[in-house]
Amino acid sequence: MRRKIHELQPNRALRLVDRWRPRSEIRSWVDGLTGERLTARKLSRLRGRGWFTLHAIQWASGADIDHLTIGPAGVFAINSKRHRGKAVWYGDRAITVNGAPTRHIAVSQSEARRVSRILSQRCGVDVPVRPVISVVHASKLTIKGANPPVLVLAVEHLDQVLSGLSPTLSTDQVAHIYGVARRAQTWAS
Repeated sequence: MRRKIHELQPNRALRLVDRWRPRSEIRSWVDGLTGERLTARKLSRLRGRGWFTLHAIQWASGADIDHLTIGPAGVFAINSKRHRGKAVWYGDRAITVNGAPTRHIAVSQSEARRVSRILSQRCGVDVPVRPVISVVHASKLTIKGANPPVLVLAVEHLDQVLSGLSPTLSTDQVAHIYGVARRAQTWAS
């Protein structure tokens, strides 16, 4: 993200000004970077408890996986979404931000399926991946639904919720999946 911000505006002074201009492309990228950093900070609290996290995993297309967390409770593809001061509502199949629909659910599910397919191929065993959306700086987060397909959490609760889930992977399975996931060639195709 930092690279993209620098590409959009190489001049440091102008970049700083653009950060505060409403609807500026740089402001959007800076907001995204801030959300990813806060999510990464929360996920770092899982380290030492059998969890491993990779950040900004690059696909060959140039897109990336914000965070991939692997631990006793499984494998999670986590998207950071910063919606500063906005009301976020999540039902079984949709997320709205200040009443406007988003594609967050579909995108997260698609990414998790793709990650699962690649890790399963490379690991030689089925590797289910659960999609997660980390909501950062929303004024209100409302979640409706009994068993939502995507885990949507306020960033403040991310580490607590993940570490509180029932274990599904052994220490050896976690180590194997992490070893495969950390290789750049895993994601090159």
